[in-house]
Amino acid sequence: MAFGNTTARWGAVSQTFHWVIVALIVIQVVLALTANDLPAGMQKLVLLARHKSIGITILMLAVARLAWRAANPVPELPSTLKPYQRKLARFTHFALYALLFAMPLTGWMMSSARGFPVSWFGLVQLPDLVPTDRGLYRIFHETHEALARVLGVVVLLHIAGALKHHFVLRDDVLRRMLPFHRRGSRDLAS
Repeated sequence: MAFGNTTARWGAVSQTFHWVIVALIVIQVVLALTANDLPAGMQKLVLLARHKSIGITILMLAVARLAWRAANPVPELPSTLKPYQRKLARFTHFALYALLFAMPLTGWMMSSARGFPVSWFGLVQLPDLVPTDRGLYRIFHETHEALARVLGVVVLLHIAGALKHHFVLRDDVLRRMLPFHRRGSRDLAS
């Protein structure tokens, strides 16, 4: 498999960014839901600290992924797509990138506004982004939760699109993001 992207396929680096971020988002959801169900206490604080650290990791990976994408070709969309489908695909990708930045940043601002420090796995203490303020905390908390719901919808739309490409349109859009997939005769005919 190629290290970098081509106009036909995502390379190993892009695939790694994609699937690691997917796994971290799943972990984030589990940590958030688990922490929400816990009473105030040390166990909840530990889970929230992990949630923050993983959020910062996602933010760093999103920056690296966007830089990598800017330096590499992007696989072309299938020529069979209608103009509205192309726009929807571009909008979905833009929204995913925007949310990969907005979710961690609003979480970080929420913690800062509440007066809770944000560190990256206890190794690096991050600066507060906003002053301690209950009103700001409520705004960022509500924004973070709303963005989480939006992210859920956009991810489902992204998954639905990938599955439609694979099972209905029968093109290689999904396969070209899968690691270890070799192009076969079905791919070449697409």
